[in-house]
Amino acid sequence: MSSRERGKAEEEAKHPSSREGRFSFAPASADLDPVAGAGASPQDPARRRRLPVIAIDGPAGAGKSTVARSVAAALGYTYIDTGAMYRAVALAALEAGIPPGDAEAVSRVAREVDVRLRDGGRPRLLLAGRDVTDRLRSPEVEAVVSTVAAHGEVRRVLVALQRRLAAEGGVVLDGRDTGTHVVPDADCKVFLTASVEERARRRLRQLQREGYRMDLGEVAEEIRRRDAMDSGREVAPLRPAPDALVLDTTGMTVSGVVQLILDRCRQLGARRRDR
Repeated sequence: MSSRERGKAEEEAKHPSSREGRFSFAPASADLDPVAGAGASPQDPARRRRLPVIAIDGPAGAGKSTVARSVAAALGYTYIDTGAMYRAVALAALEAGIPPGDAEAVSRVAREVDVRLRDGGRPRLLLAGRDVTDRLRSPEVEAVVSTVAAHGEVRRVLVALQRRLAAEGGVVLDGRDTGTHVVPDADCKVFLTASVEERARRRLRQLQREGYRMDLGEVAEEIRRRDAMDSGREVAPLRPAPDALVLDTTGMTVSGVVQLILDRCRQLGARRRDR
């Protein structure tokens, strides 16, 4: 991230808009109270983090969510699926009949939609009080989420929330720009990737478990399309942070990837303590 981009990120975090959406987050045992105004971003020196922040990025089908949940569970941290937030906005826009390319209308959805994230053994997402977790990765949402996520105002709204959620530390975020844009000062950054064929196979298995019928070629083509959109967008494109651990997970087990990430985080923690 350039000094100009970092300065802009810090300024956005210090002065969030009063219209940052109605997203909220709570542990499974807590009431789902909104977090708006909960505090400044991790960049604000007035809020010193007590626990590390871990950012895991990568393209579609790289295994980010599965790995991030496992890392969070191993450390007793909170898991924040930033991609689910964009998917929720995409789903809300679809349900309202709003074209995904209509930046103004979709941005209004992002500011006004009532979305609640509930942490726990399996994180759930509520849209206007309805549990829509299992619909977020449907082919319909998959087809439009990159378009929705490319709108600058949508990203501004959601990034402001994501920074507040990370401000206290003790969180694992996964997405496409968490280490480069959302929390560029994260304590441990990881970028997961895999071959298109491997990612397509993983995604197809997931779709089949959820009752969707697609063939491998269709899924692979959709992944290529999303890769091009995510890496080519103007705002916070998909790319590894310069200081990220880059892991090609092709052929690797989830437990093996998780262990490498835990080892990396502990190594970085030991270096900081030795300074």
